[in-house]
Amino acid sequence: MKSLGVRAGLLSVLMFVAFCALWQIAVTPSASSGPALDPEYAKLMGIATEGAKSAMPGPLDVAGKLWDNLKRPFYDNGPNDKGLGLQLLYSIGRVFIGYGLAVLVAVPIGFLIGMSPLAYRALDPFIQVLKPISPLAWMPLALYTIKDSSLSAIFVIFICSVWPMLINTAFGVGAVRKEWLNVARTLEVGPWRRAFTVILPAAAPTILTGMRISIGIAWLVIVAAEMLVGGTGIGYFVWNEWNNLSIANVIVGILLIGVVGMALDLILARLQKRVTFPE
Repeated sequence: MKSLGVRAGLLSVLMFVAFCALWQIAVTPSASSGPALDPEYAKLMGIATEGAKSAMPGPLDVAGKLWDNLKRPFYDNGPNDKGLGLQLLYSIGRVFIGYGLAVLVAVPIGFLIGMSPLAYRALDPFIQVLKPISPLAWMPLALYTIKDSSLSAIFVIFICSVWPMLINTAFGVGAVRKEWLNVARTLEVGPWRRAFTVILPAAAPTILTGMRISIGIAWLVIVAAEMLVGGTGIGYFVWNEWNNLSIANVIVGILLIGVVGMALDLILARLQKRVTFPE
C-alpha cells in the first residue's frame, strides 16, 4: 500500500512537470511565427506586437506572480488593492459562517425527516421544489431584502449547503438497522439517548458525506457570488485582476481556489474516516 502511494505521488509529479513543460512550449513564440501577442490585448495595453511574447503567461510567469503575492499576503492599500491572503480569509470566513448555519439547520431537520415518515411526506415536496434552484438565483432577492453584499453572499452559501446535508442526514438516519433500534427499545433506551448513542454513530458516515458535498458546493458558489457582488474575496480578486488584464494573477487565484477547496475536502474526509467503523 505504501509502495502504491509512492508510485502514485511520483506519477503525479511527472504529470505536473510534463504539463508545465507543454504549457511553457505553447506560450513561447517561435522565430518564424510572427507576432505572438494578441492584437486586441496589445491595443489595450498600449504595446507593440513585434517581437513581443504571448499574452498568455507561462508557468514561470505564474510562479513569479505567486511568489510576489506570497511575500505580502495580508497588505491592505484600499478597497481595490488587498493582499491575496486577506482575500482568501474573507472568502473562507463567509463560507464557514454560511456553512455553519447550514449544519445547525440541516442536521436536526434531516434527523426529523429520517425518523418520522410523517415529516418526510410533509417536507419532501418543499425540498424537491427548492433543491434544484441555482444558489445564485437567490442573490438578487438576498441583495434586495438584506441590502448587504457580504451578508447576501453568506445567505447564498447557507442555501446551497443545506440540501446535500439535509438529504444525506435523512437518508443515513432512515437507513439505520432496525435490529439496533429494536435492541435499544428492548433495553428501554429513551428517544434522546437512542438518537445520540445509536442513530447518530450509525448515520455519521452518511452525514459527513453530505457535509463534504456541501463544502465543495459552498466553495464553488462563494467564488461566483463574490464576482457578482464585488468588494472583497477571492472571487472578486480573480475578477478584478481580469479587469486589470493581469492573466498571471487570474491563474494564481484559480490555483489557490483549487488548493483551498482540496484542503477543505481533505479535512472532512479525515473526519469521515474517523467516524466510519466496519460492521
